[in-house]
Amino acid sequence: MSSTDAMEHPGPPMSKTAYVLDRMRGEIASGAIIPGESLKQTDLAARYGVSPTPVREALRLLQAEGTISYSPHRGATVAGMSAERVRDLYLLRATMESLATRLAVERLADDSGTLELVQKLHRELSRGRTKLSGGELAQLNKTLHFAIYSSGSTIVAEHINSLWRLIPPTVTMWDQPRITKVLVAQHAKIIEAFASRDAAAAADLMSDHVMTAARFREQQLTH
Repeated sequence: MSSTDAMEHPGPPMSKTAYVLDRMRGEIASGAIIPGESLKQTDLAARYGVSPTPVREALRLLQAEGTISYSPHRGATVAGMSAERVRDLYLLRATMESLATRLAVERLADDSGTLELVQKLHRELSRGRTKLSGGELAQLNKTLHFAIYSSGSTIVAEHINSLWRLIPPTVTMWDQPRITKVLVAQHAKIIEAFASRDAAAAADLMSDHVMTAARFREQQLTH
């Protein structure tokens, strides 16, 4: 581990497994660890300055959540995204995110500031659509979505976040103007229903929005 790396990550917390898990999730999300790359326990242990035991446990947890897969010949690798895997993932996301949106509207308090925050993030995303990078837009999009979900239920939002982690933000659709125009327009309708306190409409619109993203994602895989 380099001195710079040690400064940025001063050392394992109480749980070394949690430390390794956090580091691996971050590197998978950033693209430092890419789909198909072989994940050797001894290399990862040296990389993170821990023994193989917490690495092995972290790999087990990542496998359980679907982030990595095992094969007899290659061992552990970051799971790739087949069309079927993408479809199943987005079907699950649509159900969870629709529920989170319904709860957010039903539990919206006038003095919470949630609606104002969501509207502000939507304006920033709309204005940045032709100015910001795909990665910046993707991060702003996630911030907007989770401002909604977290306001309804932190438990549901945590589960949704585990699903979002299965597709690294580096694999983004937000660098394609045609797609971003559609997704931002759908955000506007969701937020309009949110502001009207129409929980059923907001939930249905969010489900449609997620499945629209699924179709775009599948197109990415087939072209």
